[in-house]
Amino acid sequence: MVEQQRTELWRWTESRWMNPDLDWRGKLITSGIDVGSVSSQAVILTDGELYAYSNMRTGVDSPDSAMKAINWAMENTGLTLKDLAYTVGTGYGRVNVPFSQRAITEIACHARGGNFMYGPTVRTILDMGGQDCKAIHCDEKGKVTNFLMNDKCAAGTGRGMEVFADLLGVSINDVGDLSLQVDKEPPPVSSTCVVYAKTEATGLLREGWPKNKVLAAYCSAMAHRIMTLLERIGVEEDFAITGGIAKNKGVVTRLEKEVGIPIMKTKYDTQIAGAIGAALFAKALLEKTKK
Repeated sequence: MVEQQRTELWRWTESRWMNPDLDWRGKLITSGIDVGSVSSQAVILTDGELYAYSNMRTGVDSPDSAMKAINWAMENTGLTLKDLAYTVGTGYGRVNVPFSQRAITEIACHARGGNFMYGPTVRTILDMGGQDCKAIHCDEKGKVTNFLMNDKCAAGTGRGMEVFADLLGVSINDVGDLSLQVDKEPPPVSSTCVVYAKTEATGLLREGWPKNKVLAAYCSAMAHRIMTLLERIGVEEDFAITGGIAKNKGVVTRLEKEVGIPIMKTKYDTQIAGAIGAALFAKALLEKTKK
């Protein structure tokens, strides 16, 4: 079952899910907590299977965000913190998860989580997060072999897209679809900084550009900016995307055209990749201690 709630237009939809066909009792329960700059996710595994997760906005306090995420994931399951055999924290606030036994970088966790979500053939993972963008190469087991990160500006991230949704008064959930509703692709906005891009977008609106055309110009600029990162590290097939921006069809469609190869699809929420990886590391670490 999935529960969703909506708030301001610039806020993406928070969600919670649990597998009604799994019973956690008598099984090995591990969890992963990904406290990012914009969003926080908690994932619970039972014997390595995905049992429940939550995906919510990060608050001003990392420990509090971690607690809220795991409590929401455990809601109506009968689970308590005492039932979690091992927890790994990851993301921006990974060292501030009060109930975790270990902290592991988001690079390693996204590679491991991407391997779980997309399968062992994935070799390049692009994590488009709230305030940075990471290009990761991994092997068939989800182990990182190389990576590059770009966090100089929010222009290629989820936070930058939130700023634009707020500016245009468009729901963040509709940005991607609206940006594709253009007869002809407009030139991308030229500014590489969100502040200046906002000014440029305001000027385009004053010139009479409709909102969908302005969004198309911004999504195109994001795709171009991300492509420069991928060009530096190279794209090895198979290619997958994790993070919130992976849900934005406007960016993904344009990026796919630039890369020239199909982007892998998954049935899982792309925002929980880091937390899944953390939970898998938790399982491996726990099993190692028992040997």
